[in-house]
Amino acid sequence: MTQLNESELNKPGGVEGSGQVGMQGMEMLDGMIAEALKETVERSNPQHPDNHNDVTQGIHGHLHHFASNGHHLWLNKFVPQLQSLAAKYHVGNYVAIRGTNERIFESMPIYARLGMHILFYGREQVKLLEGNKRIETLLMEQSKREGQIYDSPESRSHIPSFIHTYNIDTSELLYPPESPAYKNFNDFFYRKLKPGARPVQNPDHEFCSVADCRLVVYPAVHDAQTFWIKGDEFTVPALLGLHKSDPLCKALEGGSLASFRLAPSDYHRFHSLADATVVGKPRDIPGQYFTGKGRLRQHLANGNLPSAVNPQAVNEKDLDVLSSNKRSVLLLNHDVTNKKIAFVAVGALLVGSIQWTAGSKVRRGDELGFFAYGGSTVVAILEPGIVEWDSDLVANSSPPKRGQLGIETMMKVGWSIGKVPKNNK
Repeated sequence: MTQLNESELNKPGGVEGSGQVGMQGMEMLDGMIAEALKETVERSNPQHPDNHNDVTQGIHGHLHHFASNGHHLWLNKFVPQLQSLAAKYHVGNYVAIRGTNERIFESMPIYARLGMHILFYGREQVKLLEGNKRIETLLMEQSKREGQIYDSPESRSHIPSFIHTYNIDTSELLYPPESPAYKNFNDFFYRKLKPGARPVQNPDHEFCSVADCRLVVYPAVHDAQTFWIKGDEFTVPALLGLHKSDPLCKALEGGSLASFRLAPSDYHRFHSLADATVVGKPRDIPGQYFTGKGRLRQHLANGNLPSAVNPQAVNEKDLDVLSSNKRSVLLLNHDVTNKKIAFVAVGALLVGSIQWTAGSKVRRGDELGFFAYGGSTVVAILEPGIVEWDSDLVANSSPPKRGQLGIETMMKVGWSIGKVPKNNK
């Protein structure tokens, strides 16, 4: 996502205290939405005649580009009213900057907006789009196609534009952008950083951020369901792909939850939040698809959904993305308390794979794995009594007024997020 300055935030679309904005008017979009999504993916190909090695010409284009500088005018032939809506509304969400009273706005990429439109407002909900293709087939095809594009050697040419678009700090990279270590764009996407680039903070705080991300934390899963995760079929057993009678589900009942959302521009390796022992091997859970009340709730067989980690999707009552997407679960045993932590890596649209790199013993801040291309999220569920989240994170995550949503806090790997309560040490 790209960031907008305070001076640019003069469009309607927000609700005071709400982290997400700009959904208004989007339900009125009409036209060839599926074709627009496909064209957006194709234009991310460096070999497309209109690409010019500019990532914003494809899936990294944002609606404010469309409204202000003529990017993506080709979309008009598919979705004629999109430009006027982009000019009228912001589309994205606010995040809090830790240690300040500042909030910044992160705009949503066009491909994510189009994908969410297909999910939320797909014509006749679960019925067919564009002839004989079902919605999940369309999204699966586009995920695979983007993976092919970014695995190609030609995609290396996009690295400079990606760095420029997202203002990536190249001084902390283990290998410079021009290094042959990056055989394609995907290699750069899950790039490694120099040792010491993400130091673990606060030795007396036993828990740290697992990723460069936007974070919400809740003392209990119920609080998360009240303020953030609105999918009405979200449960811990559903997230873990287990029956509610499973001993792990029983152990985690009433536990704490943290959700770490990674945007496409972020460093996409994830790390351990605590000193722990890895229990067994990671367990992969394929996504599923089903229909539910009212709006579309189609989820891909391989779990690839647009903006699965985007707040607008997680906050949607009739769309349970976290426990329906492709995901992989690693079980950790916390050294200090001898209690369990479920570490769940959740894929999203254009996520090629979830890879694990951890050994049997990990310390806070040690690498656990990485996501191949796409936005993604990590959800950690901790047994009751393990963690007391840092108060500023709790305050941001839980709004003071009833009916409002929490706001995410911008974080880096290693930053403190909580400690073990004194009575459990």
